[in-house]
Amino acid sequence: MATIEVKCPKCKKVEVVKYGINRQGKQRYLCKNQECEKETFILEYSDLGREEDRKEQIIEMAINGSGIRDTARVLKISTTTVLNELKKNYRKLAR
Repeated sequence: MATIEVKCPKCKKVEVVKYGINRQGKQRYLCKNQECEKETFILEYSDLGREEDRKEQIIEMAINGSGIRDTARVLKISTTTVLNELKKNYRKLAR
């Protein structure tokens, strides 16, 4: 039987335990690291806008002057997802 080493997408530690199954039947994981801000996560999201690297790309593109529609088209996510992520990270963008 093969085993997969699961790392938290935020803190990159392997202090992770299984934490149930979501509605789509995908395994959820819980990060046990006390300093980590990410509590639960899934290895493969079906919603591309939920991936950590996509969220970072949204912020980077906004800082570099890309519009909402342009960002959505390039990353293949909805404009609503882009807007919601920008609203969450407004303080980072205001600098």
